[in-house]
Amino acid sequence: MRVATWNINSIGARLPKLLEWLERAAPDAVCLQELKSTPEAYPLKELEEAGYTSAVNAGGRWNGVAILSKVGLDDVTVGLTPGPGFPEADGPHEARAISATCGGVRLWSVYVPNGREVDNPHYAYKLEWLGALRAAVAADAAGPRPFAVLGDFNVAPTDKDVWDISLFGENSTHVTQAERDAVTALEGVGLREVMPRALKYDVPFTYWDYRELGFPKNKGMRIDLVYGNAPFAAAVSDSYVDREARKGKGTSDHAPVVVDLDV
Repeated sequence: MRVATWNINSIGARLPKLLEWLERAAPDAVCLQELKSTPEAYPLKELEEAGYTSAVNAGGRWNGVAILSKVGLDDVTVGLTPGPGFPEADGPHEARAISATCGGVRLWSVYVPNGREVDNPHYAYKLEWLGALRAAVAADAAGPRPFAVLGDFNVAPTDKDVWDISLFGENSTHVTQAERDAVTALEGVGLREVMPRALKYDVPFTYWDYRELGFPKNKGMRIDLVYGNAPFAAAVSDSYVDREARKGKGTSDHAPVVVDLDV
C-alpha cells in the first residue's frame, strides 16, 4: 500500500499537477493540505474520475485538508475530535484536520497553523493546536491497526532540516524549541517519525519558497512530516520525497512525501 502527504497549495490551481502526479505515482491514499477551496469548489468529480474518493474538510480562505483514497474511505472524522476542544484563532473550527480509515490503515491529514512570529498570538495558538492534536490522536495511536498522522506541521524537527539555521532570527517560527517539543510530544502517545530517505541531497527537504530560486538552489525546509504508531512503522518498506512533483511551472511550493507499506 502506498500512502502520501502533500501540501497542494490550492487544489484548484494545482489540479492538473495533482491529477498528473496521481497517475504517475499511483498512491492508494493521499493526505492533502492547504486546499484553499470551498466545499462547493472542491473537484470531487475530477478526482472520482481518476479513481479516488474524498473526505474533505474545506472552509475556503487559506487552509483546508482532505484524504483521497482508492482503497476505501471509512470512519471519517472532521476536525480535532475526540479531544479536549478545538483551539481558536481568528475564528473557531478552522479546517485543519480530518481522519479516515483507508484499506485498514487509519490516517490523519493535518495542516498545523503557521505561527507567524514568536510574539504573535498565532504562535501560542500553534502550540495549543499541537497539544490538542496530541490528545485527539491518542486513541488511534494506541490501537492495533497501522495508524499515522501526516501533513504540513510547519515545524522543522532539527537545525539540519532548514537550509541555513543562521538566517532564522529570535522571532522566527518553525525552528523554536517549544514548537519542536510540541511535535516530538507525539512520541508520548506511541508515535514515531517515519523519516524519508535522502535522494539527491543529504536532507530530504519538502518545502522551497517560490522566491529567489529556492528550489533550484535547494534553499528548503523539511516541514511535511509523517508520524506512525508501531504497526505502521513496522510495515514501512520505503519512504521518500518526490522532488519531481516540485519541478516546473504551476507547482505547489511543497513536494509530496511518499510512504510504502507492506500491509
